[in-house]
Formats: sequence, structure tokens, C-alpha cells
Amino acid sequence: MSGNSTHTTHKGINNDVCEEIHYPDGKIEQLLTNGWRVFTFRNGTRKEITADQKSVTVTFFNGDVKHILADGKVVYYYADAQTTHTTYPTGLEVLQFPNKQMEKHHPDGRREIVFPDQTIKYLYPDGREESIFPDGTVVNGEKTVEFINGQREIHTSQYKRREYPDGTSKTVYSNGRQETKFPSGRVRIKDKDAGFLCCTELQIIHEVPTYPLPLKQQD
Repeated sequence: MSGNSTHTTHKGINNDVCEEIHYPDGKIEQLLTNGWRVFTFRNGTRKEITADQKSVTVTFFNGDVKHILADGKVVYYYADAQTTHTTYPTGLEVLQFPNKQMEKHHPDGRREIVFPDQTIKYLYPDGREESIFPDGTVVNGEKTVEFINGQREIHTSQYKRREYPDGTSKTVYSNGRQETKFPSGRVRIKDKDAGFLCCTELQIIHEVPTYPLPLKQQD
């Protein structure tokens, strides 16, 4: 050992300290009877290494804690923000916030956010967004809303359209014009002041069935 270090040996029981080394910089190294090594630094940071050296726990002076696990997973707890950041060997990162919100950052650039009310929002690398609400309502990129009652609402820069399960659709255009299409084919159009413009409908032709006349009975 260095002449500037102090090495002490103890007879340990269970997980007691069996060896202790004091370094000139104030660091203390302890060897426990279970094979673990514990390093305590002058600023209060503490590092623990398991006997197989596959897991490491670092408790920082500010309260943050970093766990490096044998399976390659790294868990970092931010004490001030009360947030846990977990990194998996696959590249997946998961953040858990104190308000129960959770975020997943996938290696391919996708992000998944689970809010406290269980609403789930997906953010894609190409800018698309999708939200799924607790009642089952799905919003795709704030453009298409699918309701659990079967209705659908479509938003574009040119119009907003509501589609109903029976085939009826109501469209409001950016200039204020309104158009309603019915399953029968009838179309009703109004201007921006809700004034009636026109109404068209399909002509339904009723055909009278013809039947062959009975043969005239011969006298």
C-alpha cells in the first residue's frame, strides 16, 4: 500500500467491514465480509460494488442515485425532481415523473407519453401524433377524431367534416359554406350566414312490375 494510505483489517461478522483503506484525498474504501466493496468520497458520494462486480450503486451527495444492474439496465433517480430515468440495453429510455406521468423514448425516435388520467399520446419521427383517451376516443395528428359512438370528425386546412354511422356527413368549409350529405343521396348546402342555397336529391324511379297476361281460353 502507499505510504500515505492507512490499511486496517477487522474480523467481520455477516456483512461487517473486514478491511478498510483511507486514502490521502479523503476517500475511504471498505471491503465487506459478503465481498462487496464500498467507496465513500470526501463530498459524501458513496459507491457500492457487488462481489461479482456486475452491479454498481452510486449515491451522490445531492441525493441522486444511480444503479447499474447486471442485465445492463441503468436506473437513475433524480432526487430534486423526484424523477426516475431508466435506460435499457435495447436503447429504450423510460422516464417516470412524480405526478405518475410516464414517457417512453424508443430507439427508432418514437415517443410514448402516458398521462396520469391514462391518456396515451404517441409522437412519431415524421411529425405525426396520435392520442388515445380513456373513453376510447382516438385523435390522429389533431386531424382525425374517431369517437366510440362510431362518429368521425376530420379536420383539414380547407374544411371540418363530421361523419355519422348512418352515412350522413356534415362539412363546414373554410369560407363558411356548409354541406350536408344524406344516405339517400340528398345534398343540402348553406352559405356562411346559414342561408339556404340549394338542395338536391336523387330521383328514385319506381318501376311497375309487368306480368305475362294469361292466355285467352279457346272456345
